[in-house]
Amino acid sequence: MADVGVAKPGARTPSAGPVVVAARGSSARASFVPGCGGIRAGTSLGGIRHISDKRVRVNEQIRISPIRLIQDDGEQIGIVSIDEARERAAERGMDLVEVAAEARPPVVKMMDYGKYKYEAARAAREARKKQHTIQVKEVKFRPGIEDHDYDFKVRHARRFLEEGNKVKLTMMFRGRQVTHPELGVEVLARVMEDLGDLGKVESQPNMEGRVMSMVVAPLKAK
Repeated sequence: MADVGVAKPGARTPSAGPVVVAARGSSARASFVPGCGGIRAGTSLGGIRHISDKRVRVNEQIRISPIRLIQDDGEQIGIVSIDEARERAAERGMDLVEVAAEARPPVVKMMDYGKYKYEAARAAREARKKQHTIQVKEVKFRPGIEDHDYDFKVRHARRFLEEGNKVKLTMMFRGRQVTHPELGVEVLARVMEDLGDLGKVESQPNMEGRVMSMVVAPLKAK
């Protein structure tokens, strides 16, 4: 248990300041310190960079001639008229997609545009699934908390850390408990001992009025 001094009854409430917490069994001491364009740059997809649906021209929308044509297998056909490009695309059952409108002549590629849009949408969905927004979840404690309530709250804190979120540990003081911040420090030291395999202290405990709080960050980001 943390080694702290006990305030005398009736003593003034300590001013806001950081509290350093060490887990039980540690040589550290817990102390209260008062007063303290057509193609967007991006990842290639099947050799084709992401194409903006708002700006791309497809098939009959391509009116300029001549164009520089690329076959669907990547072969460089060269500069041809738009009519010849349409004939070649029709023979292969492909669409014509303008992939570099700013080039002179513009670059057009044969592709299955419907399939491309489907694969691009699927890749975007997969990327969103892999994204994880770190949130700060709060778990509240009180000095002298009962063991069953303590275990329940620690399980929540562990789950939040396992999900890759940060956890704000909040110690709520009632009445004259506020004159004994060491009671809260002892509970937080115990919590950190139980969370040590999943989290680390990101911000040391800080006392503001009747509330002491600290933030624990996950050891491994999701």
